[in-house]
Amino acid sequence: MTLLNVPELPLREILCRILLENQDIRSIMLRELEESIAFIRTQTEMIPDAGIILGTGLGDLVNHVQIETTLEYKDIPHFPLSTVETHKGKLIFGIMEGKKVVVMQGRFHYYEGYSMKQVTYPVRVMKMLGIQNLFISNIAGGINSSFELADLMVIEDHINLQPENPLTGKNTDELGPRWPDMFEPYKRSWIDLALQIGKEKGFRMHEGVYASVAGPNLETRAEYRYLSAIGADAVGMSTVPEVIVARHMNIPVFACSVISDLCYPPKLKPANIDELLQAAADAQPRLSVLFRELIARVS
Repeated sequence: MTLLNVPELPLREILCRILLENQDIRSIMLRELEESIAFIRTQTEMIPDAGIILGTGLGDLVNHVQIETTLEYKDIPHFPLSTVETHKGKLIFGIMEGKKVVVMQGRFHYYEGYSMKQVTYPVRVMKMLGIQNLFISNIAGGINSSFELADLMVIEDHINLQPENPLTGKNTDELGPRWPDMFEPYKRSWIDLALQIGKEKGFRMHEGVYASVAGPNLETRAEYRYLSAIGADAVGMSTVPEVIVARHMNIPVFACSVISDLCYPPKLKPANIDELLQAAADAQPRLSVLFRELIARVS
């Protein structure tokens, strides 16, 4: 049967279905976000001022939160589940330094098998819950030869080496613009404030460029040399996707890395996960003070 012989009504139905499907593709994330928010609002009415994403081995900041509500990721519609052992998978609402906060105790990674839209989905949820600021932590390999174990590196810029971008596909205008600017992905005034706090507290701190890779394997010696050559001071497997989505939604961002292993000669050696986690544990008290002071001082 040729197109000219197709009955008029079925052809109209086909065209209508195509239009509806295209509309559904555009709105599916909005519907899912609304369903996530609707569930969360049955558990808490808090409108948080700030969102916090805690990285691998860095979950103890919640000990400084006056907790109002704790939700398991598995209970929140459309939320991914943390598969990394050190990520507890809890969304925590409470008060820290006089500010209302929502804390992700555990994040998601591309290497877990999630799409970048899934990895960054909680950032969109936090924005729709009302956050005005986003604070992110991670552990990272130190490429800059001036770094030592458990140092803090405030991220001032990044290099995105992830194989997928969370904004790929049809843009949802209600969430942000098609081409978000990344001239200042990390708020410069907060970087300066963090460095000032570090100086006041006597912390060993740096600022630098963070390279984000897919993982889960760590890098080869040649890859570390490559990352150094292109301007990276540290390398990890997270953060940049969340920052891209945060900036897409016009959320100011601060991020800090704990240097968990040294990736430059002669200190480069095979990685040991227990040693990485120990470096994170050693840095946690300083990272906690930094975040608490920064959140307290940011209006």
